[in-house]
Amino acid sequence: RVAWLSADYRLHPVAQALAGVLPRLDRSRIESIGVGWGIADDSGVREKLLAGFESFVPAERLTDAEVAGLLREREIDIAVDLMGFTAESRPGILAARPAPVQVSYLGFAGTMGAPYIDHLIADEITLPEREAAHFTEQVLRLPGSYFPIDNSRAIGPTPSRAAAGLPDDGFVFACFNNSYKHTPEMFDIWMRLLHQIDGSVLWLSPANPAAMRNIRREAEIRKVDPQRVIFARYVAEPEHHLARLGAAGLFLDTLPYNAHATAADALLSGLPVITCKGRTFASRVAASLLHAAGLPELVTADLGGYEQLALSLARDSDALRVCRQKLSTARETQPLFDTAGYATRLADLLISLRRSPVAG
Repeated sequence: RVAWLSADYRLHPVAQALAGVLPRLDRSRIESIGVGWGIADDSGVREKLLAGFESFVPAERLTDAEVAGLLREREIDIAVDLMGFTAESRPGILAARPAPVQVSYLGFAGTMGAPYIDHLIADEITLPEREAAHFTEQVLRLPGSYFPIDNSRAIGPTPSRAAAGLPDDGFVFACFNNSYKHTPEMFDIWMRLLHQIDGSVLWLSPANPAAMRNIRREAEIRKVDPQRVIFARYVAEPEHHLARLGAAGLFLDTLPYNAHATAADALLSGLPVITCKGRTFASRVAASLLHAAGLPELVTADLGGYEQLALSLARDSDALRVCRQKLSTARETQPLFDTAGYATRLADLLISLRRSPVAG
């Protein structure tokens, strides 16, 4: 019996990543119990997740101790924390040690440094063996990328550039990461790219008004017309967001905090991503995704290489077309997009951890 704990069973990046996996877990081997609190929306993502649970415990009105007690009563073998130290997390539940095996997975790209978390799920790229000593958890590595993709997600038709709020001509560099990931060092690189590629634009995720003003001001300081920094319009439906990514030419990742779900979205939609592999779990997730998609050549070792690769692909339409073709083929051939295979690998890993429940 595996309990999955989260406040994010809604239209949320973690939920979207898992929505194709949990319903595919072999129920003859694993009984999944959802434990949820926080916002409960009526999205299709939540509906798919709930369909993956054999039972669901609504925990928003329960104390941590009460939730822990329920897990003991259900004789849970493995408790999986899907949040780590993120908004609305409740580490107090697992601090009470309600299950003999307790695992951190997906929602937090780092160690919890907590004696009550036994294992952390990663992969060979996000967390190589030499880094394991810096984690209090025993590191478990899934083959391929640890980050799942739901290959059943709908993708609408790509809108026209005008409909997406983009100019009719010119190369489109995109980054849909949260604005707090846009460091001055990365922004310097992006502005140099705009200087070198005539008519190009930088397409960013919408942010709060102050952040958008500041970003455009920083572009002007770097002698780039601030109107060449375009903030995407808010779209409510995930399939519309995936569809519009097709209007971009190249997704530019960030460092030291990579694109995670946003890189997965780009690759799922067929948009090539370039990244620089850093020194931490959070800075190697996009590299993990690209290797599992069969595109390791889009992973660079330093920011100089990252800038040169972006410039080269923006100038060479044939090379970029090859990347897109490889990504299209990867949908049918590479492990990143094999959601059913991922579910099997995850089930095998969980079964290997099972121990007899501990009394009390």
